[in-house]
This record gives sequence, structure tokens and C-alpha cells, in this order.
Amino acid sequence: MSQPKNGHQCIHCSVASCKHHKDDNHCALDSIRVEPTPMAYTGEAADESMCSSYACK
Repeated sequence: MSQPKNGHQCIHCSVASCKHHKDDNHCALDSIRVEPTPMAYTGEAADESMCSSYACK
């Protein structure tokens, strides 16, 4: 993955089932990759994208 340009990346995340999730609702990764979901183009936020950096605990 590419490095953040400003060096101060902050990723807010509330997905507690991910191994990168920290108790303060932040992601421990320096960067993430966001991908379209297979059901993209519905116009519903939950259907449009997902974090492909997710890893189950």
C-alpha cells in the first residue's frame, strides 16, 4: 500500500471484529484500501464500499 502523503494518517473505525481495530475506535494500520462491493451501484452507503484491509481477529 502507498504511504500517507502527510505522515499523520488517522483512520476511524468501529468494526470490533477486525484484528486492526483499536479500543479507541481507530484502525492500527497506517493506510487502508477501500474497494467497491459486489453489490455496488445501489446508492445505499452500506452496499457501495468496504475496507479490503479487514482481517478477522
